[in-house]
Amino acid sequence: MSKRRLEVPAAVALTKGAEERVAHLMASAPEDAIGVKLSTPRRGCSGLAYSVDYVTEEAKFDEKIVTPGGVLYIDGASVLYLVGSTMDWVEDDFTAGFVFDNPNAKGACGCGESFMV
Repeated sequence: MSKRRLEVPAAVALTKGAEERVAHLMASAPEDAIGVKLSTPRRGCSGLAYSVDYVTEEAKFDEKIVTPGGVLYIDGASVLYLVGSTMDWVEDDFTAGFVFDNPNAKGACGCGESFMV
């Protein structure tokens, strides 16, 4: 009897726009960057915020999502706050940035800078 390994979906789904933005970031990344990392540091009036930064080394418990234009790492301590989320890149006349649809967020501050679970 053969054992079949189940494919586990990534904690965060990236839209085409988010994948394209990761590719753009990696095209202009510092030489030692191996990808970008999504984390949820404690910040803002609701408690947690989304942060995307370049990363230079893989951490043991980070989730690794390979996209066509580069690698997105999810901070191991943040995965539980992000499971089932969708990450998008949105631009309009006045702003541009990553936008998250997070089913775990129970609320957010008025300015949209932070969220709570």
